[in-house]
Amino acid sequence: MGSNSTSDPPPADAAALDALVARIRACRLCVEAPRGAPLPHAPRPVLRVSATASILVASQAPGTKVHASGLPFTDASGDRLRAWMGVSTDDFYDAARIAITPMGFCFPGQDATGGDLPPRRECAAAWHDALFAALPAFSLILAVGRPAQAYHLARLGLAAHLGASLGATVAGWQAVRAAGLARPAPVAVYPLPHPSWRNTGWLKRNPYFEREVVPALRADVARLLGRGA
Repeated sequence: MGSNSTSDPPPADAAALDALVARIRACRLCVEAPRGAPLPHAPRPVLRVSATASILVASQAPGTKVHASGLPFTDASGDRLRAWMGVSTDDFYDAARIAITPMGFCFPGQDATGGDLPPRRECAAAWHDALFAALPAFSLILAVGRPAQAYHLARLGLAAHLGASLGATVAGWQAVRAAGLARPAPVAVYPLPHPSWRNTGWLKRNPYFEREVVPALRADVARLLGRGA
C-alpha cells in the first residue's frame, strides 16, 4: 500500500492545515446561516487531523457523548470501531497517524425517536473540499456510513462503486478496495456501516462483514501502523 508515484499529491502544508482547522473549529454556519432549521445548540466542531496521517476515519457526525467530550468516538460506537480496526485507544487517537473527520463536524441533534439526525449539510458544502485538498494523500480510508461513502467515493473518482443502499455498497467492499488501489495515488477504501449498537441487527444479518471485511481491514491497518500483516 502507498505509492512513490510522481502523480501523488505533494505533502500537506502543516501550517496551512492548522489555520484551516482553526477556522473550522470556529465555524457557526449552522446557527448563523443554516440550511434549514438552525442547530438547536451551540456548535462544537469535532475533528482530528494532521499533515502526516496515513489513515482516515471518515465518519458521519458526533453524538451526544462526543459533543460533551469534544473527542470523536468516545462512546460505545468508538469501542466497536476500534475493535474492527484492531487498534488501542492510544493508537486511535494518535492524530499523527490516524485522522478522524466526520461529514458533519457538530452534533446535529436528535429526531423524535431519540436517534441522531443526519450530518448537517453546511459542513461538507463549506469546508470539505478545502480540507481534503489540504490533507495528505491517505493510504487507507474508512468510509463510515452512506454520507461519507457518497462524498469520498465521488472525491476519489470511484462514484460508480456507490451502491443503491449502504448494504449494497458495503457488500461490494472488495471491488471498492481494488478500485481505490488501482488509482494513480493508491488508497484502500473500506465502505463500512456505522459501528453504532443500533446496527447490531444488521451485523447479525450480514455475517460476512465480521468474517471477511473486519480481518482484511485489520490487516491493512496493522501494515500502516508498522505491525506487519
